[in-house]
Amino acid sequence: MKIIEILKSPKLWRKMLICVFTGFSSGLPLYFIFNLVPVWLSTHQIDLKVIGLMSLIQLPYTLKFLWAPFLDGFSLPFLGRRRGWLLITQIVLAISMFAYALIEPRSELRIVVAVSLCLTFFSATQDIVIDAFRREILEDYELGLGNAIHVNAYRIASLIPGSLALILSTYTSWQMAFGVTAAFMLPGILMTLMVKEPRLNVATPKTLRDTVVLPFIEFFSRKGVAHGLFVLAFIFFYKLGDSMATALASPFYLDMGFSANDLAIIAKNAGLWSMIIAGIIGGIWMLKLGINKALWLFGVVQMVTILGFVCLASQGPFAFDSRIFCQQAMWQNDTASLELFFQIHKVNLIHRLMLGVVVAGEAIGIGLGTAAFVAFIARETNPAYTVTQLALLTALSAIPRTVVNASTGYLINACGYTTFFWLCFLLAIPGMLLLIRAAPWSESKLSGSV
Repeated sequence: MKIIEILKSPKLWRKMLICVFTGFSSGLPLYFIFNLVPVWLSTHQIDLKVIGLMSLIQLPYTLKFLWAPFLDGFSLPFLGRRRGWLLITQIVLAISMFAYALIEPRSELRIVVAVSLCLTFFSATQDIVIDAFRREILEDYELGLGNAIHVNAYRIASLIPGSLALILSTYTSWQMAFGVTAAFMLPGILMTLMVKEPRLNVATPKTLRDTVVLPFIEFFSRKGVAHGLFVLAFIFFYKLGDSMATALASPFYLDMGFSANDLAIIAKNAGLWSMIIAGIIGGIWMLKLGINKALWLFGVVQMVTILGFVCLASQGPFAFDSRIFCQQAMWQNDTASLELFFQIHKVNLIHRLMLGVVVAGEAIGIGLGTAAFVAFIARETNPAYTVTQLALLTALSAIPRTVVNASTGYLINACGYTTFFWLCFLLAIPGMLLLIRAAPWSESKLSGSV
């Protein structure tokens, strides 16, 4: 089938529109906890090490395979097997986001942790259902474009907690920022009520063995144990370096001397639009390239763009050593040294242009790499066991973002930003090497090409 014929299909674009809504609903709570909450805590003088440890709150994204079989085996008495669970999770997510407006973080940090755990649990649960729903409505050859659009919508959602909410927090209050952000769950709720439940020609799991045991047996019998383990290792390592580099991106930009407005206007917009353009081009390109070749080409871009953070950390207005000097001067009440420091290291137009270029480059790498990666994960599943297999594979891919990223605050304090970002670059290499077995360049029959 030719690409032009595929792109002319109204049915295809109806599916792509659904992917826009599911992507936005999936991305909003993640970016809320990943971008907005760290800035909120930073502005309330919460220690960087504590903020880094807050990454552990994202553990539900890693452990979601534990309750995924329950969602596959049990349906709610309304809206169907997928939409019923989707509606419940979206309502709880909206309430959880609004709850932050009622919390004072310095005196109620335990409540912050509890609400954050609730948010990430239901966000991970929503992702389980959305991933299965999307896999069930897309044909194999539509996975590349469909997942690219899903990822772009996922990233567009970052504008709300990462830009709009920051502006609102600056000019109104954090309470207003959290309330408005929570309201943006409404489009996803409306989509859930309006779309049809997917119809599959596979039997619904009936027993515990059907929902828990058979998905694992089927995966390794279909892939083979050795190749299956290579696939799992690849899923863990492919986004490791990139994920670590962006784990504390917002506090990093603040430490470099940029303001919350710089993050909201420059960083978020430079990243978002670059990512959208790259993601759309990459998704269409995957229709021709196939998923395997896209993983190779896009993975190289994803890895190289980490070096932009190295450049910003070493050349930005506030290098790490300078920040330490500034803190020491503040502790010693050395106002003369502080005045000289801010005269020398004042953020100017060149610094802001550098920020925009670095963020845009990294966004292109993330957009391309994530689109191919998500399509690869979806392709590795069997429609008969979509929920459990997708939950397991996506949970494995989330481990770097949760467990490994919890150490980033300690690593930065120990070695500085520049050395840390070089480490992230090196940690991206194993994932590329595993492509040799997990997704060979020449193995076109697995590439998903049309």
